[in-house]
Amino acid sequence: MLWDALLLALREIRRNILRSSLTSLGIIIGVAAVIIMITLGGGATAQVTSQISGLGSNLIQVMPGQRHAGPGGTQSSAPAFTADDVEAIRLNINGINPPAPVSTQRIQAIYGSQNWPTSIIGSSNASIDIREWELEYGRRFTSGELRSGKAVCILGSSVRKELFGSLDPLGSAIRLKKLSCRVIGVIKAKGQSTFGIDQDDFVLMPLRTMQRRIAGNSDVDVIYISAIDGFSTEKIKEEIERLLRERRHIKDDDDFNVMDMKEIIEVLSGTLQILTALLGAVAAISLLVGGIGIMNIMLVSVTERTREIGIRLAIGALEREVLMQFLVEAVVLSSFGGLIGIALSIVISAWLADMLLIPFILNYGIIIVAFIFSVAVGVIFGYFPARRAAHLDPIDALRHE
Repeated sequence: MLWDALLLALREIRRNILRSSLTSLGIIIGVAAVIIMITLGGGATAQVTSQISGLGSNLIQVMPGQRHAGPGGTQSSAPAFTADDVEAIRLNINGINPPAPVSTQRIQAIYGSQNWPTSIIGSSNASIDIREWELEYGRRFTSGELRSGKAVCILGSSVRKELFGSLDPLGSAIRLKKLSCRVIGVIKAKGQSTFGIDQDDFVLMPLRTMQRRIAGNSDVDVIYISAIDGFSTEKIKEEIERLLRERRHIKDDDDFNVMDMKEIIEVLSGTLQILTALLGAVAAISLLVGGIGIMNIMLVSVTERTREIGIRLAIGALEREVLMQFLVEAVVLSSFGGLIGIALSIVISAWLADMLLIPFILNYGIIIVAFIFSVAVGVIFGYFPARRAAHLDPIDALRHE
């Protein structure tokens, strides 16, 4: 009986191929949208995790202000760190490489007639090591330049391109506010991050130069610390927290935040997963819209085929056979829509992933769930029209014009 119902359903679909295609369109769009959103979200999460993990699983980040709980939480304000705090960490915490104090400011960089808004990063050579920057050409800072706060700088490749074009910038002087800064090196390009942030748009200079000549203070915005292999980042984190509480005379809530790489990855991954789930839920609404479309078309089909149904009932067809016929027709429509949506989503996801420069990670679980959901939509929204057809009175159906 099921096979006969399937053959009848396929015959009716072929008879009204255009209407059947438009009916399945809602399911196609819904299934494709859900899979595309989940696939791109998974790729973005993997990309962010990979980029942060590239800094090393032993990285610890120390920031003033307490981070509010929950993914995407913000930092509360608190007194900034100083170079003395960085030195105290270097001297008192075991198992770490030299820490990298960082102070940043957004500023206009000028060379000749060219100018470019960029980020000025005041730090030390430790930042180059921790962030895994490679020098394309030039050199690092000397210890004398770092101690004296000499006006020298290393350019990110984007700044070099915008200010110098194809010219060699080594030895040239760029202007940062009223400071004339001599270029001693250029960092190799890393390209854009997953969030579209240019990772090469910066000017690196000695921390003391940044503090004295540009910022006008002794603030350190963030301290990056790299643990030596074999030492526990959790233990180092606890020691840093204890040291900073003593230095900042804290008895109650901390006014700073120490995060190791695992926590940073968890926070960003959690945020991306929530966004992906929200986008997937919005896309899933189109599946329900597609189901309503199936129900409407099936009701129209029942009305058009009332005499046919009456004849079948009059010659002995059972109600459950008529019910099965229309229910199978609705399920076939939604199943075809689901399969086409899956094929379409794979092609579009691969294309978008390549365009956005994120990994193409196909989630087979969500593909199976989306297909099952599309079939369920056919069953749920096809049942009412099918039940209506099965309960038609044969005499009234035969009289229908």
